[in-house]
Amino acid sequence: MPSIQNVYDNPTFHEGYRSLRQTGTGLNDVLEQPALHSLLPENLIGLDILDLGCGFGDFVRYACNHKAASVIGMDVSARMLASAHQMTDDETITFEQGAIENLAATSFANQQFDLIVSSLALHYVADYRTAIIDIANQLKSGGRFVFSVEHPICTALAGQKWHKDAKGNDLFWPVDNYREEGPRHTSWFIDDVIKYHRTVETYVNGLLDAGLQLNRLLEPEPVKNAADAKWENHRRRPPFLLLAAQKP
Repeated sequence: MPSIQNVYDNPTFHEGYRSLRQTGTGLNDVLEQPALHSLLPENLIGLDILDLGCGFGDFVRYACNHKAASVIGMDVSARMLASAHQMTDDETITFEQGAIENLAATSFANQQFDLIVSSLALHYVADYRTAIIDIANQLKSGGRFVFSVEHPICTALAGQKWHKDAKGNDLFWPVDNYREEGPRHTSWFIDDVIKYHRTVETYVNGLLDAGLQLNRLLEPEPVKNAADAKWENHRRRPPFLLLAAQKP
């Protein structure tokens, strides 16, 4: 079984990621988070919520501010959780260090939730199907699971770069070995960050096989009148895949 990856505790990686998120102008803020919020229940009042891969706790605090009854944020990274604790002061919020691969070993393993959310974490998990079964088991009847991952078009090749012409202009985003699922060794802040590529088919069927009903699939793009031309490329290929599913 592949070892559980924890690059967010690497000091260089952590600092690079922290600096990126502090700007508030990255893809997470402009594309991924608005799309994820659009898939949530109409209101969070009174809900018991679990955030898998909670990072700095942004969504945990968002849920608390929207009157959730209780919110648990779990992350494998001690550094991320330390930052989350520093930014959070609410008795309805609990943080716990743990890996998505080890949900059965958490203090909340026997709890069930109205909403489970995971933002850009599941592409670090090797065994997606087992993770989805574990997540489905912790949903209440009628509960919703909403998650985002890097789009399989982006993870198919480890390089994750545009093909450029001689002048450095982006010509196209190369896609190859799409059906060959498994680890991709990438470079992001540090070398040898492992992301697990899987097809859209696998992401969707994993939910269905776990007994969940698919509600929505999104491949968000920048708004058409985005002032900054740097977002234009993200209409040429989708950076994120988001899925929402419900337990009958």
